[in-house]
Amino acid sequence: METNQQNKEEEVDLGSLFAIIGKGFSNLFQWIGEIFKGIFHFIISILLFLKQYLFPIGIAAILGLILGFFLEIKSPKRYSSDLLLQTNFKSSRQLYDNIDFYNSLVKQKDTLGLEQTFGLDKQAAVSLKKFTITPIKNQNDIISGYNELILKIDTATVRSYEFEDFKKSFSDYDYKLHEITVIAETNNIFKAVGDVIITSVIDNIYFNTLKNITNENLNRLDSRYRQNLVQLDSFGKVFMQVLLADSKKVSTGTNIDFAGENRSSKEIELFYANQRINELLGEVTTAKLEKNQIINIVSNFESIGKELNGVTENKAFQLAVLFALACILGLLFLKLNAYLVNYKK
Repeated sequence: METNQQNKEEEVDLGSLFAIIGKGFSNLFQWIGEIFKGIFHFIISILLFLKQYLFPIGIAAILGLILGFFLEIKSPKRYSSDLLLQTNFKSSRQLYDNIDFYNSLVKQKDTLGLEQTFGLDKQAAVSLKKFTITPIKNQNDIISGYNELILKIDTATVRSYEFEDFKKSFSDYDYKLHEITVIAETNNIFKAVGDVIITSVIDNIYFNTLKNITNENLNRLDSRYRQNLVQLDSFGKVFMQVLLADSKKVSTGTNIDFAGENRSSKEIELFYANQRINELLGEVTTAKLEKNQIINIVSNFESIGKELNGVTENKAFQLAVLFALACILGLLFLKLNAYLVNYKK
């Protein structure tokens, strides 16, 4: 009797549990369904709004298109060119500051300042319109930077400084490659401008001192590794002579080789030591190539810039979009105002 009662209570408890789980799933699916309904309703509302006010929005876009077309005809042509650089010795910050300075001269229409800075005549200086610089973001730069960091600091500090923390602190200045874009109304001044941009950084005394010290250290490392290779080569020759002498003794029956395994391990050690030094020598050679200059030019400015004639650069397209958006915002404001008036009632 008692056993049957306990079974019934357990069945009741399980039934309640399944009912709760089922209700939970039902509420979850209902919540997901409401989200999709909300998204669908939002999209339909936008489409209905555009359908209702398609005519005034279209008129606004056409007006912007016409105005932009006339402005495009009257505006002088613009040209652009790109300069791709690899910066060393943390000189990228100086480069970014210089680009900001050049842009400030353009914004202030300081023609005399541009003439003096770039050594241009007045007409060429006036034609300069914009300078931009952006890093070429590469995940490998972050990884190599973190590897360099952990080699310099102790193990305890490394454990407390995770890669994600390092990644967050990695700024645009820390990337290796940077692209500079210049926009001007004259298409043949980019080479002269590029020479000044680069010279403004490489003439810095501090960066030159760092470059000289770094290259001296790399030359010493290169010399040391090459000496180590010569010493290993000499040691290997002596070792082979000893092995040859021992093998002759064994062949004549005057000696028993009990150290064969030891000699084999020595040969392996010599091989790996030689391989490791060659790898280090290769790293030093690569570093010497990269650190030989404060700034390495990967791709220079073109002698003749390319004309900016894309759709997004066209004033007709820009004003058409701008007028259409302005019309949409105005219509939305009117609808909001009407809703607020009715809400008060």
